Amino acid sequence: MRPALHRPPRRRLRRGFTLIEVMVALAIVGIALLAGLQATSALTLNAQRQSDVLLAQQCAQNELVRMRLSQQMPPIGDSSSTCVQAGAAFIVQLAVRPTPNPSFRRVDAEVSTSAHPVLRISTIVGRY
Repeated sequence: MRPALHRPPRRRLRRGFTLIEVMVALAIVGIALLAGLQATSALTLNAQRQSDVLLAQQCAQNELVRMRLSQQMPPIGDSSSTCVQAGAAFIVQLAVRPTPNPSFRRVDAEVSTSAHPVLRISTIVGRY
């Protein structure tokens, strides 16, 4: 009889991931999702800002065209009016200032929402 050889017990192959590996993978996925969320939020805010500027530009242009169509030299001073564009309310403040040439006036139109200024346009209006 042969002497029995002592064989070490067979080790089972480990399959799967350790807890540390899973936690690292979850952290990486979480950071990537957070970055995507921030990028989406920035794009949404930028689109809203662009829409506000476009609507404010319409309000300012409407007031300046109204002033030009009156075919009178605008009086020096400040005035304010409201403008509703696409359901959004804007406040249009006009500031008429003299220029060195008495035949012209400088007109500044500042458009704002109730929270913050959106747009400022300046132009020169001449005597008709």
